[in-house]
Amino acid sequence: MPIRDALRQAEEIGLDLVEVSANAKPPVCRIMDYGKYRYELSKKQADAKKKQTTVEVKEIKLRPKTEKHDLDFKIRNIRKFLKQKNKVKITLRFRGREIVYANTLGVNMLNKVADSIEDVATIIQMPRMEGRQMVMFAAPKK
Repeated sequence: MPIRDALRQAEEIGLDLVEVSANAKPPVCRIMDYGKYRYELSKKQADAKKKQTTVEVKEIKLRPKTEKHDLDFKIRNIRKFLKQKNKVKITLRFRGREIVYANTLGVNMLNKVADSIEDVATIIQMPRMEGRQMVMFAAPKK
């Protein structure tokens, strides 16, 4: 159909003539309410954005000399973060001569934390040294 006829027909109905595919031979146009189309498109994008979830990485810092009560408190926070569907980075920082106990005391402490959260978490990365700190990552179970 010629462009003039299509424009006249769209004007009679009170809608817009919108080019759908410019690369086609001949170009494809459609008669529609363009304002309504743009509104519905923005609503779909807003819904998609609302439904998507962002996963944060929360960090819990420990020391080799952290006492049992403080450790239990930190484990409770780790569980809370995991229930909120966030990943958790558990950092065990060594100061001074504490670094000597990294392979014994440090690994034992992080294994104890891993055992206490195994019902709600999967360990993504087992404990490993990064400079003067030992790091372990946990993610919520699916």
